[in-house]
Amino acid sequence: MRSFLSKRLFQVVLLSGALLSLFATSGDEARFNNLGHQMICMCGCNQILLECNHVGCTYSDKMRNQLMAGLQHGDSDTQVQQWFEQEYGLTVLAAPVNRGFGRVAWVTPFAVFLGALLLAALVIRNWSLRPATIAGQSKTVASRELMGYREQARKETEI
Repeated sequence: MRSFLSKRLFQVVLLSGALLSLFATSGDEARFNNLGHQMICMCGCNQILLECNHVGCTYSDKMRNQLMAGLQHGDSDTQVQQWFEQEYGLTVLAAPVNRGFGRVAWVTPFAVFLGALLLAALVIRNWSLRPATIAGQSKTVASRELMGYREQARKETEI
């Protein structure tokens, strides 16, 4: 029993070490991955910079090198992002910035959703407030007409 527990403990420690070494990255690598996933490749593919899958894409290679150079230079994440914004424009960012006109891009989807929800609530309220007698009368008229047609069909098909 003791050897079984020590064997399991050894396996858990070994697996933990393997996972830790697999997922552990240095500070620059983590920052590179973080910033690289916040930018779009400018080759026109509209893919995330680090996920651009075009074979021999000169833009992604150039932009990755620029990103790594900025990080190795010691610039902060904000400085690197601002440099990319100046170099390539705001379209380089995968998500709109939360300042100036970029706030509209963050607020608009929520405003449209709330407006549509309010409109749907008003339509449902108006439908529920319609008088029930009108709907009932139209059904009665329709069923009277239907009964008349049925009676006529029965008479015409009798032998």
